[in-house]
Amino acid sequence: MIRTTIPKHIVIVGGGTAGWMSANLMAHKWRELGVKITLIESKKMGTLGVGEGSTPFLKDFFQTLNIPEHVWMPACNATYKCGIRFPDWSTVANNTSYFHPFYSDIDGELAQRFFYNANTKRNGENAPTNPDSFFVTSALANAKKAPKALNHDTEHSLSYGYHFDAELLGQFLSKHAISLGVKHIDDTITQVIANKVGDIALLNTEKHGPIRAGFFVDCSGFKGLLIQDALGEKLTSYKDYLFNDSAVAIPTLHDGLSGMACETVSKALKHGWVWHIPLINRMGNGYVYSSAHSSKEAAELELRELLGDKAIGQKALHLHWQPGRIENHWKKNCVAIGLSQGFLEPLEAPMLYLVQRSIESFIEKFTQGSFTDEYQQAFNNEINNIIDGTRDYLQAHYKINSRNDTQYWKDCRENTMLSPVLVDLLDSWKAAGNFDMALERNMAKLAYLKTSWYCLLAGKSFFNESNQLSPSAEALKHQDIAAEKSHSSAMKFYDHLEYLQRFHNKESVEGVN
Repeated sequence: MIRTTIPKHIVIVGGGTAGWMSANLMAHKWRELGVKITLIESKKMGTLGVGEGSTPFLKDFFQTLNIPEHVWMPACNATYKCGIRFPDWSTVANNTSYFHPFYSDIDGELAQRFFYNANTKRNGENAPTNPDSFFVTSALANAKKAPKALNHDTEHSLSYGYHFDAELLGQFLSKHAISLGVKHIDDTITQVIANKVGDIALLNTEKHGPIRAGFFVDCSGFKGLLIQDALGEKLTSYKDYLFNDSAVAIPTLHDGLSGMACETVSKALKHGWVWHIPLINRMGNGYVYSSAHSSKEAAELELRELLGDKAIGQKALHLHWQPGRIENHWKKNCVAIGLSQGFLEPLEAPMLYLVQRSIESFIEKFTQGSFTDEYQQAFNNEINNIIDGTRDYLQAHYKINSRNDTQYWKDCRENTMLSPVLVDLLDSWKAAGNFDMALERNMAKLAYLKTSWYCLLAGKSFFNESNQLSPSAEALKHQDIAAEKSHSSAMKFYDHLEYLQRFHNKESVEGVN
């Protein structure tokens, strides 16, 4: 059905981060057009409230809403994130850990030295290829520095992400959305009614009766109340690609060590990996694992043993999902945002980016198409490419692991269910020749770009057996120059904890909203 008029009323079903991000961006874009936006959520459903990390794109979200960091970050116990550290995915001597940085313009020359060494080793010569030495954000993470230059010199501006309490972020965004005119209803939906052409016509609720709208946004989580239950969209399972389908989360207090980390740690364990996410008030910890390889009881025990005394008395939260996605994220007069679209897993923190990208792209295409379905298929294709490209990048982490301690890691490495894109990239990396050409020919299907692929493949030492002679003087020079420059650049930035204490005090959010 073609819609040719601006919807007078848009209803968002579900709160949380996805729902309130949608409400904020839609109100920011469309309120001057007279669009009424209502968000319905049931408080009795509760929220997860685990520690969560973002990619640098979240910075753009807050800039769009004109909300400064010193306002929202203290309200969400947020810290800065310079990248992700990956211990114990590789068993290669002297290369059992690497850091996946957020690439910035300041890294330009250093990154070229890294690419040179990685390609040197791909071609059979020995060279230092751990990415830790070649990027400024790696040096910042090592020194526990904030991505904020002492002199605020724009030359040293960096791409960075955040760590935050997901429940607190939802609460903050709800207040801001309400200040923009979004109506908030606490109620439970009992029935979804469609009209003769299959569009959603109204929602019956327990306390507020029928609620009608011209367009609906499904942020109802895994159950997909609108897009899946009402409109019949089916989840396509990706379990054959990504084995992990469960997690157990246990928060702990900080261990009292000096400084505040500015990195997510994704440490490999027996049947998956554990995240450590530093918030202002605590550490978020969680074990992501495959239920086909470990029970929830065994996973919780393994996580508690890792955390030690800090986990004593702390309650564990267990989560389970089916990795996969739907095909049509925008269907009829409904768009799915967040978990209702599907879910892969938390590795590399990709799902919040998917939420943001989906909202922004939908707003752009819905507006561009004069609030018709004209760009519906283009939107669905775009989002599916992002999800599938993310799936490929995540699966590569497991496919190229070199652990042999459990059947889980062997099964991951021996898995032959790979997309043609991932097969091409891995084969091209191992073959002599120009890997960049493989990236270029698959560009339309990639969610992660050149630097990320090089860091992943070199960081996990995914090389053919190289010449065991000492690295050449030129290769060592590239590493030495990059290490010295990245370290000297890092010294021009604030200490992470000091910056948070000086510029993100609680008083800065008093009276806001």
